[in-house]
Amino acid sequence: MRHNRFRYGAWRGGPDPLAPPYDVRAAVDQVGQEVLEGGSLRDALRNLLRRGPQGGRGLDDLLARARRMRREAMRRGQLDGAVTRSTQLLDQALASERDALSRLDSDDARFAEAQLDALPRSTARAVSELSEYNWTSPEARQLYQQILDELRQEVVEQRFQGMQQALRDPEAQAAMREMLQDLNALLAKHARGENTDDAFAEFMNRHGDFFPEKPANVDELIDALARRAAAGERLMRSLSAQQRAELQDLMAQSLGDMAGEFAALTDNLRALRPNLNWGRGERIRGENDLGYGDAAGALEEIGDLDDLLDQLGQEHPGATLDDVDVEAVERQLGRAAADDVRRLRELEQQLRRQGWVTRGDDGLTLSPKALRRLGGTALRTVFGQLHAGRQGQHDLRDAGAAGELTGASRRWQYGDEQALDVVRTIGNAVRRQATGGAAVLPIGLDVEDFEIAETERRVSAAVALCVDLSFSMMADGRWGPMKQAALALSHLVATRFPQDALQIIGFGRYASTLSQEQLAAVEPDMVQGTNLQHALKLAARHLRRHPASDPVVLVVTDGEPTAHLLDDGESYFMWPSTRETVQATVHEVDQLTRYGAVLNFFMLGEDPGLRRFVDAVARRNGGRVFTPDADDLGRYVVSDYIRARRGRRG
Repeated sequence: MRHNRFRYGAWRGGPDPLAPPYDVRAAVDQVGQEVLEGGSLRDALRNLLRRGPQGGRGLDDLLARARRMRREAMRRGQLDGAVTRSTQLLDQALASERDALSRLDSDDARFAEAQLDALPRSTARAVSELSEYNWTSPEARQLYQQILDELRQEVVEQRFQGMQQALRDPEAQAAMREMLQDLNALLAKHARGENTDDAFAEFMNRHGDFFPEKPANVDELIDALARRAAAGERLMRSLSAQQRAELQDLMAQSLGDMAGEFAALTDNLRALRPNLNWGRGERIRGENDLGYGDAAGALEEIGDLDDLLDQLGQEHPGATLDDVDVEAVERQLGRAAADDVRRLRELEQQLRRQGWVTRGDDGLTLSPKALRRLGGTALRTVFGQLHAGRQGQHDLRDAGAAGELTGASRRWQYGDEQALDVVRTIGNAVRRQATGGAAVLPIGLDVEDFEIAETERRVSAAVALCVDLSFSMMADGRWGPMKQAALALSHLVATRFPQDALQIIGFGRYASTLSQEQLAAVEPDMVQGTNLQHALKLAARHLRRHPASDPVVLVVTDGEPTAHLLDDGESYFMWPSTRETVQATVHEVDQLTRYGAVLNFFMLGEDPGLRRFVDAVARRNGGRVFTPDADDLGRYVVSDYIRARRGRRG
């Protein structure tokens, strides 16, 4: 019998196929919880991707890894290692040559020693003067040639990654020179805007061995070469003026007649990719001396990490996860990090696909569907015993709600919870069965038999909730409870009392009406001023639009009125509150009182001026004053709304 043997280990083939997918609803609730605690909606959505959903890694984890790798790259070693290595080889060559000359007793040997003693201290200039020197020591000649060969090899390998040829023989150098000429011609043609598809194909057919990464088109070729060329330029900018001059001279000598083609290539790449960082140097330090290739490679890695940090930071306007180069993430941070980015992208796509968020010019924002869920969360937080079921959460049908029967009916649709028209429902079932012969008792009902009784839609209450948006609400920790109370009331009215008309009004220096979306996203007004007068004016306008409804006005504030509108519509602010501001506010209170609206105040904090004001308004209007703790605000607001409805209806 054949026995199979299996080995088990960590999954290395990409994203873990057994990893649970992100819970999209849990992600929405995570955002909602931050909003209900007083956080900014924009920041909450941003934090979802930055910190990652519960149980997952976010962009901040990847940023921390990229920053750590950049710090490590900055400590990799000394950038002038190429010059140091050339100096060491030159010293060894000169020592070997002097030793060989010392064993010779001739005028030529003494003249050669004088030549060596007269060499300049500059390594590059010394190498240049020794280009025509007739070496006595074979070892010294080999060390001198090694200076040129090693530097040429490093430069070529850094520019053309994977190039393994030594380039010591004339044929290899001729092939390199021809490739550089053709490459510069191709880039010049591309820069002129000409079609280069055929030219690129021909170029790769002739010189493809120089490019093991196999670029698919000219742009991919330019991107790869420009990134490495920019790293080489940054290496030069990172050296001192003396070190830079030494290295440039050594490179010119090692490259020989190819130096001009390399310089032209750098100019072409700079013109085609000017957005790359060509000029900034880096202060890399470390114990090891880095050769040209290692030094340029370290700077290329730092440049790539800088680009990656910018992408992962998502700081620029309109930034999205699509801006993150997943291949660059995998190249720098590894496969697992790239999988994290892909999962975050999938989460954002699922949030949009399932209708939880929408993307506008200002980035992501919650959709109406998500806002309903957020309102439900707020309501459940306010009333733990209230579980929002399906009642009222469906779209309103033409039948209306809480109105008088019209005598008409219509077919039942999924989501309807109006009363059934029993007579017509049974009649439909009887007629359906009768079409196939005599009706048989008992009568069976099918879904298409059901009909619901239509009613007139009417509004029973017009509600104005005025909430203070001044900065003190945020500073004193009342922003979250205020937002939670307003969202809970909004959800309650929309789902349980859709016949009511609710208007939320926020006020700071000025007042404005707020939709549920605007309420979730609203942030504190950094401008001083509590313009309750303007808020009550807007509340009165809302109530008059519903003359047949019972008027309800609720005010949440933590400070006395300090601003009012002038005749020209501008807001006047003064603290402490002036007599004119108080009179303008009381005038609006009197207007609402004559209209029949009762104002109930929810006073947060212990501001003496506010207490005197609301006590006077309550006596003048007949309303009530509540002084809840911030955490109990939502319960007070919603309870008072329900009590007011029941009392007025009775």
